[in-house]
Amino acid sequence: MINRKIIRIKIVQLTYAYYQNGSKNIDSAEKELFFSLSKAYDLYNYLLELIVAVTKEARKHLDVARAKARRERTPMPSDKFAFNRFALQLEENKMLNDFLEVQKKNWDDEADFVRSLYNQITESSIYQEYMDSQDDSYAADRELWRKIYRTFIQDNDNLDSLLEEQSLYWNDDKEIVDTFVLKTIKRFDETNKSSQELLPEYDSEEDREFARKLFRATILNADEYQSYMSEASQNWDFSRLAYMDVVIMQIALAEMLTFPSIPISVTINEFVEIAKLYSTPRSGGYINGMLDAIARHLVGTGRLLKHIDERGNLRNEE
Repeated sequence: MINRKIIRIKIVQLTYAYYQNGSKNIDSAEKELFFSLSKAYDLYNYLLELIVAVTKEARKHLDVARAKARRERTPMPSDKFAFNRFALQLEENKMLNDFLEVQKKNWDDEADFVRSLYNQITESSIYQEYMDSQDDSYAADRELWRKIYRTFIQDNDNLDSLLEEQSLYWNDDKEIVDTFVLKTIKRFDETNKSSQELLPEYDSEEDREFARKLFRATILNADEYQSYMSEASQNWDFSRLAYMDVVIMQIALAEMLTFPSIPISVTINEFVEIAKLYSTPRSGGYINGMLDAIARHLVGTGRLLKHIDERGNLRNEE
């Protein structure tokens, strides 16, 4: 689940913090990086568990409604939502339950929020259409929760505030983690029952090593990378750049020089997008131009093993 997009963002955050921290202990900073990455995976599991918590809340309401129906001898209420097959499968999922058992994390302490979210859902047209539908399939059950997640969980200010109170890391993580939760919902297959695989913490061991190498290269070669910036910035007012911009370019150069298999265009595009989120409104344009100029300078001086094609585009060596 933790992919290179998340890793790059975390390294930007932790590198900036490293320079703000007087101790500048790279081993401690690296531990903090991996702890920060692990918190993103915690959030992924915690948000999946929110689906289970809402379903349990639905069963509580169903029990009360059934008792009332028996007393008043009225028709029994539908249990379609309370026993939604996708949600039940998720509730029984071995990977989710094993993770939550280790982390000792659930939604029991946030009962008011879960109740409020349940009420929002049951008052919605999405819920009503589902309850009225004649489609009684697993696919319909799973699609309901995809719609609910996108409508009530993905963009929920109250949830964002609650998560921020629980972990300072989660405020930055949620937007990306939401995409992985939705991907997981889509992947669920009824035939897999409780053995349905969730996303692993890392997409591959290579990504974990990518995080370690990129972070260390950024810090250990800082003077070298900043000298490249100075050499190549003759047409740029380097002194007026925001400090975050310098950090972002330093990491981008570390990626270019440490991972020759990653195309230059990919590296530049990724860090320009990060700059738009974490630096000034004008940073994206500055960083795009400067990184392109620096890369061309390094290619021209033989320090970067790329080449420039007939169209003037930077390419990796074949």
